[in-house]
Amino acid sequence: MKDLLKKLADAHGVSGFEDEVRNIMIEELRDYVDDVVVDEMGNVIATRNGKPDGKKIMLAAHMDEIGLMVRYIDKNGFIKFSKIGGINDQMLLNQEVTIRTVNGDVTGVIGSKPPHRMKESERKKITDYENMFIDIGASDKEDAETMVKLGDVATIKQEFTPLGKLYKGKALDNRIGCAVLIEVMKKAKTNATVYGVGTVQEEVGLKGAKTSAFRLNPDMALALDVTIAGDHPGIKEEDAPAKIGKGPGVILADASGRGLITHPKVKELIISVAEEKEIPIQLEVSDGGTTDATAIHLTREGIPTGVISPPSRYIHTPVSVIGLEDVENAVKLITAILERF
Repeated sequence: MKDLLKKLADAHGVSGFEDEVRNIMIEELRDYVDDVVVDEMGNVIATRNGKPDGKKIMLAAHMDEIGLMVRYIDKNGFIKFSKIGGINDQMLLNQEVTIRTVNGDVTGVIGSKPPHRMKESERKKITDYENMFIDIGASDKEDAETMVKLGDVATIKQEFTPLGKLYKGKALDNRIGCAVLIEVMKKAKTNATVYGVGTVQEEVGLKGAKTSAFRLNPDMALALDVTIAGDHPGIKEEDAPAKIGKGPGVILADASGRGLITHPKVKELIISVAEEKEIPIQLEVSDGGTTDATAIHLTREGIPTGVISPPSRYIHTPVSVIGLEDVENAVKLITAILERF
């Protein structure tokens, strides 16, 4: 599992540019499923056929990550960028980035006006991303344009590595879900037909989940994602009660119900299986944030849907932290759920 997580987490897959992650998923799954296709949106759909009269179950994990896109190159060769997905500006400054181009990777650093030249009032404020730029060491605009083009995307440069007994890395939202999906598709024993779907563009509107769910029209779906671990300073337990090492989160509602309210039968199924198999879980009701499940459960006539999410500290940063045991327990839980069919 550690090797798979590293391969997935270190891959580049900004929303709309998920090719590298998709290729990993295809490589990992092709020998364990009956069919693998890539649809028009770029979702990868791996199918394990069950009995002809069996249920159809969709497992969805989004492949994309937040990132940056080149939008302007000034006369001196410095790059202005747009944010792709929900990024907090304060985590961007002075980071090293990797820009993906048709000619290979280009390294850059994010800079801004130095504090020595800021007014006192400026120093007390968070630097807005619009006042930042990427420096790729170009001598001028023409030189920069030989290395990068408008529309190229960038990710923060970080590697998946141990952090004590835990692990840290970029894009663990949602390469964790991708790893869980792959392991479940390899191990599950069920009479149901199971669709393992790596979805695109979740971070910018749940787009791939909408189109793939419409195509498959399953009887039930589970979105595999991460949830916020609030077991660190600066956050109240009541606002983020999930803790690393206490099991995957089972989301009962998110975005105060504007996103998903888990279908009662799906909720009952998940909890009963967890109790029967003695798999630790953490029930969660969330005011903010949502997942692919929001799009899936509103498809066609409606699809009963739930969410299983290992907890992660510092999501939407390049140093997310997870516990391997929670990821493994998510695999056990979903595998056991599928055995019920």
